[in-house]
Amino acid sequence: MLEKTLSPAEFENRLYEGWEGAGAFSARPESAAAPFTIMIPPPNVTGSLHIGHALTFTVQDMLIRWRRMQGRDALWQPGSDHAGIATQMVVERLLGGQGIKRREIGREAFLEHVWEWKAQSGGTITRQLRRLGASLDWPRERFTMDEGLSAAVREVFVTLHEQGLIYRDKRLVNWDPVFQSAISDLEVESRETKGSLWHLRYPVEGEPGRFLVVATTRPETMLGDTAVAVHPEDERYRDLVGKNVILPLTGRRIPVVADTYSDPEKGTGAVKITPAHDFNDFAVGKRHDLAAISVLDAEACVTLAEIEGALAAVEGVADPAFTRTLAGMDRFKAREAIVAELERLELLDKIEPHTSAVPFGDRSGVAIEPRLTVQWYCDAATLAKPAVAAVEDGRMEFVPRQWENTFFSWMREIEPWCISRQLWWGHRIPAWYGPDGTPFVARDEAAAQAQARAHYGRDEALTRDEDVLDTWFSSALWPFSTLGWPERTAELARYYPTDVLVTGFDIIFFWVARMMMMGLHFMGDVPFRKIYIHGLVRDEKGQKMSKSKGNVIDPLELVDSYGADALRYTIASLAGPGRDVKLGRAKVENGRSFITKLWNAARFCEMNGIKADPAFLPEACTTPLARWIIARANAAVAEATAALENFRFDDYAAAVRRFAWDGFCDWFLEFAKPALASGDTLEAREAKGAAQHVLGVILRLMHPIAPYVTEELWHQMGYGPELSLIHTAWPEASAVSHPVEAAEEMEWLLSLISTVRAVRAEMNVPPSNRFPLLVQGASEAMLARANRWSDTVERMARITAVEPLKGEPPQGVAQAVLGEATIMLPLAGIIDLDAERARLTKERNKVEADARKIAAKLENADFVSRAKPEVVEENRERLVAAEAEMARLDAALARIAA
Repeated sequence: MLEKTLSPAEFENRLYEGWEGAGAFSARPESAAAPFTIMIPPPNVTGSLHIGHALTFTVQDMLIRWRRMQGRDALWQPGSDHAGIATQMVVERLLGGQGIKRREIGREAFLEHVWEWKAQSGGTITRQLRRLGASLDWPRERFTMDEGLSAAVREVFVTLHEQGLIYRDKRLVNWDPVFQSAISDLEVESRETKGSLWHLRYPVEGEPGRFLVVATTRPETMLGDTAVAVHPEDERYRDLVGKNVILPLTGRRIPVVADTYSDPEKGTGAVKITPAHDFNDFAVGKRHDLAAISVLDAEACVTLAEIEGALAAVEGVADPAFTRTLAGMDRFKAREAIVAELERLELLDKIEPHTSAVPFGDRSGVAIEPRLTVQWYCDAATLAKPAVAAVEDGRMEFVPRQWENTFFSWMREIEPWCISRQLWWGHRIPAWYGPDGTPFVARDEAAAQAQARAHYGRDEALTRDEDVLDTWFSSALWPFSTLGWPERTAELARYYPTDVLVTGFDIIFFWVARMMMMGLHFMGDVPFRKIYIHGLVRDEKGQKMSKSKGNVIDPLELVDSYGADALRYTIASLAGPGRDVKLGRAKVENGRSFITKLWNAARFCEMNGIKADPAFLPEACTTPLARWIIARANAAVAEATAALENFRFDDYAAAVRRFAWDGFCDWFLEFAKPALASGDTLEAREAKGAAQHVLGVILRLMHPIAPYVTEELWHQMGYGPELSLIHTAWPEASAVSHPVEAAEEMEWLLSLISTVRAVRAEMNVPPSNRFPLLVQGASEAMLARANRWSDTVERMARITAVEPLKGEPPQGVAQAVLGEATIMLPLAGIIDLDAERARLTKERNKVEADARKIAAKLENADFVSRAKPEVVEENRERLVAAEAEMARLDAALARIAA
C-alpha cells in the first residue's frame, strides 16, 4: 500500500542509487538505436550546486530522459572543469591557513597539493547533481586535466601554432594584481563606483600661461601619458592640434592629436592618452603611432623603469625628485600623492564627484588593471568565420533565434583571444625558450630540443614556458576531446556531432563560440545542432540573486524541503523561451502540491482496486467516460511531445499538469466515483480499466520532469519491475472508438458543472445552499444528457435537480449561456442580489482604477527607460492580471444584470 503522506526523502536516494547501480544512465554504443547526445557544461571543480545549475541540469535531464524513453541511445556526457584561477585560489587559501605560501614551496609541491585537494573535495558538485536526479553517464566522467584531455589540448595548441593561428604578441590584457595574471572578460565584473573626476592642467609648450585641461578618473596613470586627444571638430582646441603640452610631474613633451574618441560633451573635451593602461587609449595609440609606456607593475605599483631616462625638471611643472618617490607605491596611494603634488603646483583645476563603471576581478575583488604584456594569442577572427557561416546556413540553430544576433555581433568583430595565464594550475603551455628567447612549440620537450638543435646548429639548454592556458581553451575542445580525440575512437564517430547544447546566454562568447570554432576546425563539422539558451534564475520579484540582497536560493535546501521533483517541475514550468525564471519558495510549494496530487490520485486508484492491467484494450471501451479520458490522454501525449520537440519546457509542464490535475484527478476520478461504487458493472470495469491506462500514460509523460515519484508509483502500482520506468517507452496515442462523440458529451458535462461552480463562487453562494438548476431552450439531447448524469451533476455542482423552464424566468436568477441553452440559478432569498451587484461594481471600479494607474506608468517613456527591467516587467504582468480580473467581474455583473 502507498503511504498516506508523500515523503520524497524515503525513496529518492534509494531510486537514484538503484538507477546508477544498474547502469540505467549508460549509453549503448553497441545498439542499433539512433544516438542522442548532450555534453554537460562542465561545472567548476570548486563549485557547489547553485540555482542556475538546477535550471540548466533540469532542462538537460528532461531532454535525456525523454529521448531515452523514445528509444534513442542517449549519452549525457559528464565531467568537470579544472577552473584555473578558482582552484588555485582555494588551495592557496587552505595552505595559507597552515602557514604555507605557494611561492615558498615551489610549483611542483604546490601542484601536488592541488591534486590532493581535487581527490578529496573536487567531486562535491557531481554528488549534488545526483540529488537533483541528473541521469548522467557517470562511468564516462571526464576532467579537463585528465590525461586524455591534456593530450588533446597539446595537439590543438601545437597544430594551431604550426598553422600560424597561435602566436605571441604584446597587447593590453585584463590584469588581476592579486593573482598577477591576465584574466578573461568573463572573470571581470563591472561595478558602479563612486569616485572623482580630476581636471588637470597640462601647460602648452611655447605658450606661457596657457593650459590644456584634461579630465581623468585615474591620475596615477598620467605618468605614462603619450598624448592628449581632442575631437577634430572641437573649435576650442583646433589650434592646438599638432602642438605639444608638457606632461606634469615628468617634464616630457607629448603631442595634442585629433581623434574622434574624444567627446566634446564629456569632461573638458580633452582626454589624456595612456596606451599601456587603457583599452580605448591603446586603440588611439595605434592610430597615431604613439608609444605605449607602462608605469604600473604586476602588483599595480608604480614603476619608473620605462620613464626614468626621460624625467626632466621643469619649474612649476615637474620635479624628478618627487616623481622618484612614487616608485614602488601602490596605485591608490600614488593617486593621493600625485593629486596632492598637482594641487601644490597649482595644476589641479578642480575635482568633481563622479560615478563610473570600474572593472573588478570577480574572485580577487580588486580593481582590474589594463596591462601591456607579451601573451599567447589565438587568431579568433580566422576561426570565427566558419562558425558564423554554420549558423547562417542553419547547420547550427539557436533556440530562441534571437540569440543569433548577439552571436553574430560579437563574432564578426572578434578580437584576438588571449589564451595564456600567469598561473601554476592549468595546462602548461607546450613551449620552450632558447637562450636568446626564441620559442619552440612542440608536443613534448624532446621534440622542442630537436627544433632548437635545427635552429642553433647545436644543443642548447631550453626553459619551459611558465604560463598555463586559459581555462576556456580546454573547455573549447569538450565536445570531441571527451569522446577520445585525437584518437579516432568509435565513440567519436558515433556521438559527434552532438544534438543539443543547453547553456546560459552569458557564456555564448566564452564557451559556445569557442566550441564552434574548435569543433569545425578540427572535426570538420559542427559540435552541436541546436543551442538552447535559457535565461537567468531570479527571485520572485525579478531581481538578480545576490548574497548582499539576501535573496539567494539554495536548490539543495529546496530539495530537502519539497523534494527534487517539486523543484524540477517548478523550474520547467517557468522556463519559457527567452525569459528569466522568477523563482520563490511559494512557487516550489505549488509544485509540491502538484506532485502530491499525483500521489494522492494513485492512492485513490489503489484503494478502489485499480492497478496495472496489461490485458486492457482501450479501443474496446464503449462508455463515454472511458473513451473521453483515453482521447484526452492521447491529446496530452501529442501536446507534451510537441512541446519537448520545440524546447517549450513551460508548455510541457503546463500540458502534463493540465491533464493530470484537471483532466484526470479533478474530473475523471470524480466522474468515475458512482461507477466505481456500482459493483461489477460495465461502467465500473471500463472506469477501472481507463483509470489504470491513463495513470500509466501520466507516469510516463511526467517521468522526464518528475523522475522520482513517477518511478516509485510505476513499480508500486504494478506497471513494471522496480527501476523499469526509466527505460519504458514514451507513450503514444491509443485507439479509441468514436472519440468525438464521447468528447462532446463529457465536455458538455464538464462545462455545465464548471459554469455552475463559477457562478456560485462569483456570487458568494454558501456551499451548503442547494437549489434546482433551471434550463431554458435546451434540446432533447441536452436534457437526456442531464438525466443520464443527474447524480454526478447534483453532487459536483451542489444542486438538487436539473429542471426545464418553459415559461418566464423567475425574479432573482443568475444566468449563463451553455451551448444552445441558458442555465439559471434561482438565488432570490439565498443571497441579496442588489448587495452583490453593488459589491461586484465596487470591486470592478477599484480594479479599473488600479489598471489605469499601471497603464499610465507604462505609457510614460521616462518610467520605462529609467526603471529597472524587472520593475517594468512586473507592472506589465500586473496590468494583464488587472484586465483579466475586469473581464471576470464584467461577466459576473452580466449574469445578474436583469
